[in-house]
Order: sequence, then C-alpha cells, then structure tokens
Amino acid sequence: MKFLLTLVAIASSTLTISALPVERQVQGFRGEATYYYTGVGNCGAQSRDSDFIVALSGAEYSSGVHCWQHIKIAYGEKTIDATVVDSCPGCARYDLDLSPAAFQALAPMQSGRIGIRWWYV
Repeated sequence: MKFLLTLVAIASSTLTISALPVERQVQGFRGEATYYYTGVGNCGAQSRDSDFIVALSGAEYSSGVHCWQHIKIAYGEKTIDATVVDSCPGCARYDLDLSPAAFQALAPMQSGRIGIRWWYV
C-alpha cells in the first residue's frame, strides 16, 4: 500500500511539472512587434520578406538557442506562426521584429508597432 501511495505521489508531481509548459503557452509573453526587411539572419539562412519569420531580442535569442523554433504571435483576433531566424539587438526583452509578410498578416504596415502576445510552440 505504501508503494502505491508513493507511486501516486510521484505521478501527481510529474503531472504538475508537465503541465507547466502548457500554462506558459497560454500566458505567453507580452511585447511589441515591429518589422524589418530580411536577408541572411543570425541563424545562418537567407530569408525573404514573404517568409513568416521573426527576430528575437538579444536576451531571448540567447546565442541562437531558439534558432528554427516556431512561435505563435497573437494580435487582436489574429494569430500567426513564425520561425525564429534572427536576433534583434535593439528590441526589448519580449519585443519581436517580424518579416513584412508576418507583420502584415497581423496589422497594416503603416501601424509600424503593435502590442502582441507570443509563445514558443
């Protein structure tokens, strides 16, 4: 019986730990998004303005640890998926720099800067 209670306690704590990333996805990060014209990013590949790509702030980019990772970006009722390919040295911690196509999928280009919510997928 003691073994069964220990097993239940371990399973219960494992469920709590594995639920944390889901919570982080739901809450995500809040920041501002701008756009930039693409080229060869810090992750080493050529991108086009029509690609759905993103540059993370220097703090989030963290020497490329998130290269090629997908993120979801939400603005109002719209949500897009973009791939991390670059860093944005001038961005604040949770701000993003998007390709023109990714930005335009969320808001008109003339908006210039929008408040967003985003999370790693």
